[in-house]
Amino acid sequence: MVQQSEFIWFDGKQVPWAEANVHVLTHALHYGTGVFEGIRAYECTDGSSEVFRLREHMVRLLDSAKIIGFKVPYSLEELIQATEDTLKVNKLAGAYVRPLVFVGEGAMGVHPGNNPIRVCIATWPWGAYLGEDALEKGIRVKCSSYTRHHVNVMMTKAKACGNYVNSVLAKTEAVADGYDEGILLDTTGHVAEGSGENIFMVRDGVIYTPHISQVLAGLTRDSVMQLATDLGFEVREMSIGRDMLYTADEVFFTGTAAELTPIREIDRRQIGEGKAGEITKTLQTEFFKILKGDNPDYEHWLHRYTLD
Repeated sequence: MVQQSEFIWFDGKQVPWAEANVHVLTHALHYGTGVFEGIRAYECTDGSSEVFRLREHMVRLLDSAKIIGFKVPYSLEELIQATEDTLKVNKLAGAYVRPLVFVGEGAMGVHPGNNPIRVCIATWPWGAYLGEDALEKGIRVKCSSYTRHHVNVMMTKAKACGNYVNSVLAKTEAVADGYDEGILLDTTGHVAEGSGENIFMVRDGVIYTPHISQVLAGLTRDSVMQLATDLGFEVREMSIGRDMLYTADEVFFTGTAAELTPIREIDRRQIGEGKAGEITKTLQTEFFKILKGDNPDYEHWLHRYTLD
């Protein structure tokens, strides 16, 4: 269950959580016409707080809306400020942040007509997405029977609400089969991503990940690739077959929610030593230093704020 906070920023105002409602004939509820982001705020070791790559997330939100074909009635700077304001009014030093832009009520039918574009930003406390033990012990995953969207079937570079029915099916199937998460293959049969994560594998000291053309351009993915390169690791983008995952030394997921989560088993095959590998642990350690504000080299990724 979501741990409720006090207010949600909704169409330019701070609205009490229980009053941030929409009509049942809201267009997005019926047709998936919305775009969203997943963002995290962290409490830093110096007592301040930061929102990780807030500006880049909001740029992607606006890009997603443009791809889907509607104009957001707020500027980039307004959305950034609204996020900070909402964290402060809810007194959250660390939180999950969910901006959502969607087509409201009005015309009913596939064409949204002149229905209003509505915007909300919700913030609430949230721990490890895949469980606290997952960050250390790793998780069990399966290759899903569902295929990731083809680039000309859905707008795969938009973080669009309707796209995620595909993810819901894959995740639900994985959990029902006793796994923690699913891996989706693309329409060529190559590894794409998890239901809500990007994926990496390590073989002989080299880090591999599916090419950007095959996946959603995750900001945690980008951050980990930059971090790994800065640490001296070789990072390659390439097409990856599922059998390559089976014989990898290490495999891990990245994502705002998943952070950096090791994978210990895929399709009943143990990966490496069956726990977080050395490169995964190194990246985890250094990544969390950044999130906690302990590496000044990456300060430009942090949107700092303090609670009044």
